[in-house]
Amino acid sequence: MKQFIRKADIILFAVLVVIGLAASAALSLSHSAAGGDAKVVIESGGDLYATYPLSEDRVIIVPAPKQNKTDAPSVSSDEPASAQYDYYNVVTVSGGAVSVTEASCKNQICVKHGSISAAGESIVCLPNRLVVRIEAGQKGGGYDSVTS
Repeated sequence: MKQFIRKADIILFAVLVVIGLAASAALSLSHSAAGGDAKVVIESGGDLYATYPLSEDRVIIVPAPKQNKTDAPSVSSDEPASAQYDYYNVVTVSGGAVSVTEASCKNQICVKHGSISAAGESIVCLPNRLVVRIEAGQKGGGYDSVTS
């Protein structure tokens, strides 16, 4: 009777698994190594709203494009965002992570998403047309790992 799986097949399979795990770990480490120069990019309605360093803690109220920042009633900063804007998202940068902590949308998917901390990750709120993403700062000549 002929044997279908040989010892060499098992060794080849083990080597391929190890190579795959090593590549996955290397990509994961390079992806999360955003470092201190990582930045939070906030887009509202397809336009750049603001860019902040990931290392500085802050709370940002982002009005949805349905209502511009200048259209908001003059309310003191002690008031909640819901008193200042009809459509909004509250983005919180804290401890090297970013999250949407409050939103005026009905489904609250952006709030339930949780926080992000690695370069390339993003949070999207479709009803309010908000995109929050983390970008790594420029390293060296600006080449990525594929072209260098």
